[in-house]
Amino acid sequence: MRIGELSERTGASVRSLRYYEAQGLLRSERTPSGQRLYTEDALDYVHLIRVFLAAGLSSRRILEMMPCMRSGTTTREQREMLDGERRRIDEQIAELTTARNRLSLVIEDAVRRGESRAASVERAA
Repeated sequence: MRIGELSERTGASVRSLRYYEAQGLLRSERTPSGQRLYTEDALDYVHLIRVFLAAGLSSRRILEMMPCMRSGTTTREQREMLDGERRRIDEQIAELTTARNRLSLVIEDAVRRGESRAASVERAA
């Protein structure tokens, strides 16, 4: 498939796809006129790349993970690296959960205060 179709099917911009390729994260073949052609596997890779980037992994770290993703096998060092990234993401989730819970308390408090004020205004009227 051509880059425009890959972009449409994955939601990644053409510019992002070119960047992924320049970083070594994505592979393409070239037509004689220089147009990029991608295999169906590129769909899965682009989705994984976008998920990992959204989770805060650098393109360099994702590049280190690509052999694991392509072959499905890992060395001990690769598993340690993957486990480390999972731990980092778990910590990030815990921090975000704490932030969300605190925000919920702030919202609940604001709602209670707003209801109290509204009741005071009604009693005064």
